[in-house]
Amino acid sequence: MENKTTIADCRIIDLPKIHDLRGNLTFLETLNHIPIEMKRVFWVYDVPGGELRGGHAMKEMKEFIIALSGSFDVLIDDGTHKVNYTLNRSFYGLYVPSLLWRQMINFSTNSVALVIASTEYDEKDYILNYADFISEKYGKKLYEIE
Repeated sequence: MENKTTIADCRIIDLPKIHDLRGNLTFLETLNHIPIEMKRVFWVYDVPGGELRGGHAMKEMKEFIIALSGSFDVLIDDGTHKVNYTLNRSFYGLYVPSLLWRQMINFSTNSVALVIASTEYDEKDYILNYADFISEKYGKKLYEIE
């Protein structure tokens, strides 16, 4: 059975931004500003130069990723097409549905990636091998994909 999620289902979502001479404030409310209910939050930081994070797909979990500090790229792959999103401001983020391969790359110095997840941690939800991702998504072996 084929999962219909594609890179077109990812999107940048602007968050409310309150301007103030003392500094700006941005916030989000789950199911209001972003299309997921928050079950878990984690952040990625102190990534050494040239390293990547992610490199997996999720069977059920959806994510909303924000660059709280610095910048990084999120490479999304649906098994057929790829798109790269650069995140570098704290007042917007990237919505990533389930069953899309994701990698976070090109971390700038002192960058912090905040990830809001729609599920609690479950090791069984992770697909860590790209060939297994293709099989899960399309019900085919990697070499059968045209």
